[in-house]
Amino acid sequence: MPAIKVRATDRSIKKLTIEDLKIIREKYKDPRTIGTKASILVCGGSACAARGSLKIQENLSGELEKKGISSSEVSVYETGCNGFCNQSPVINVYPDMTLYQAFKPEDVPAIVDEHFIKGQPADRFVYKDIKEKKSIPNRQDIPFFSLQTRRVLNKSGLIQPDDIEAYIFHNGYTGLVRAVTAMKPQEIVKEIKDSGLRGRGGGGFPTGLKWEISMNRPDHTKYVICNAGPISRSIIENDPHSIIEGMIIAGRAIGAAKGFIYVREPDNLFILRRLHTAIERARGCGFLGDNIFDSGFDFTIDVSFGAGTFICGEETALIRSMEGKRGFPTPKPPYPAQSGLWGRPTIVDNAETFANVPLIIANGQAWFRSVGTHSSPGTKIFTLGGAVNLNGLIEIPMGTTFRSIVYEIGGGLKKKSTLKAVHIGGPTGGVIPESLIDTPATYEDITAAGVIVGSGNLIIMDNNTCMVNEALGAMEFGHGESCGKCVPCRIGTKVMYDKLLDITEGRGKLEDIDMLAELAFEVKRTTLCGLGQTSPIMVLTAIKYFREEFETHIKDHWCQAGKCRTLSTFVIEPKTCTGCGSCARKCPQGAISGEKKKPHLIDQALCIQCRSCFETCPFVSIRIEPSVAEEVDSW
Repeated sequence: MPAIKVRATDRSIKKLTIEDLKIIREKYKDPRTIGTKASILVCGGSACAARGSLKIQENLSGELEKKGISSSEVSVYETGCNGFCNQSPVINVYPDMTLYQAFKPEDVPAIVDEHFIKGQPADRFVYKDIKEKKSIPNRQDIPFFSLQTRRVLNKSGLIQPDDIEAYIFHNGYTGLVRAVTAMKPQEIVKEIKDSGLRGRGGGGFPTGLKWEISMNRPDHTKYVICNAGPISRSIIENDPHSIIEGMIIAGRAIGAAKGFIYVREPDNLFILRRLHTAIERARGCGFLGDNIFDSGFDFTIDVSFGAGTFICGEETALIRSMEGKRGFPTPKPPYPAQSGLWGRPTIVDNAETFANVPLIIANGQAWFRSVGTHSSPGTKIFTLGGAVNLNGLIEIPMGTTFRSIVYEIGGGLKKKSTLKAVHIGGPTGGVIPESLIDTPATYEDITAAGVIVGSGNLIIMDNNTCMVNEALGAMEFGHGESCGKCVPCRIGTKVMYDKLLDITEGRGKLEDIDMLAELAFEVKRTTLCGLGQTSPIMVLTAIKYFREEFETHIKDHWCQAGKCRTLSTFVIEPKTCTGCGSCARKCPQGAISGEKKKPHLIDQALCIQCRSCFETCPFVSIRIEPSVAEEVDSW
């Protein structure tokens, strides 16, 4: 993209001030107001695109033209993900912000006719409140959105991510101009330190302290790396310029002239295209390159690729990968802030951390601290999923309780479900039981519960979850992703996996439970990097909070949730079965038979225990009983 064309002064772009940006914003046309009557914002996020949002965009344009409504009256354009993922596809009509959700491309004519011809919301396509069942057409009134505090995600679903003008219009690059033209590096670092910003990628290390260590190093060459891990993809998809702006400010603060965005999945062409487009447009506008704002400060950003391994999310393994070496972690100290990429001081933060930086510099540390808690200030992005009614991408003040997340933002649990636990921290995280549901989402409180914030994934688990099976899955992942460098991780995760497999298949012994807990503790204590230190957390928390499940698996050979196939059998209760046939119609194996209005039977030889019948039966006539198979001898 060429340099910004709309300027109220004759100054070079490299001499821009905050006042210049204000003037530019006044000259720009907000994309949402291009349509004189309305603009339709079509969510182009992954979930919506998978459910036909691009086809919907095409149909909307065609239907409006068919009804004689010009694009100057009602415009249609694509945005990034709005976060309301399980209601996809989603569109917003600006300026009234009517939200239409969960509809099909063929429903477009009805929406156009009712909203733009008759002038009233198409009620059957707007969101219905889960509790009161009333229609809530306005996005801001839907609890999923109204109970969030969107700062990093404040533009999500509202702008086209590739549009740098839209980013500037929404106060983008204000923090960069202030950092480069009105602040010294020491002042930038102090502002970040005073804000209390902690790394949003897992461990929660104070960001300002990390930057201060690098700033004080005498080296002439330093680097800034953005670790574009799982949670980063949502920000790249929505607002890539916020990451770029944060990285440039970081470079200014520590004295670095080079930045890298490390992508572990080089085959993700969508993310790569979005990053390259944003970098080129930032460079074209003078925000990247040589002598930025005529200040003598140079900074460039390149995209670096990994091989897709989970271990390269650990900063020292990531750095080795970038150096062309195998992704092994290295002992610390020295820390990357002291000696990182090619032996130079390097700060490594994730995208969410960098996206917070421009907001802090533009608005001040006091503004940042106005939400959250004293030791965990600001907001945190989580992905909310599992047995909850509403899932998607959320941003909340730190300190919000998990009860509020589950029952208010998430709309509570699905029918027939009761809350069992909240899984937090991604594949190497652990569980917080229902008894601790009022735990605040802060680094300290989450750590005190025995788990980690990690990548920010929240999976809501209901009474149909088997904790032994979940622990087995965690160990399968941990062992599979281990780089093999240190013995505790390489061998310990395999031994834990084998013991858990024995328990889920009926070969376990009661003494295995204590052995698992002791081994998990030692692996966590003695491994070299974050992967080995966090992989056992699921085992530790599952045993700590749900020990009775392990004992039931071992003593009774019974998985009450029906997830361990060797230890569970699905049977139909003849006294309550009405013979409605719902279960038979859902069964993918044809394992259920019976006459209409008479009790049905499950052929155990055909049953694959997929749970379709159990979840479908409207009369709760299907039970999970101990396995009828012959008992497996213990090894």
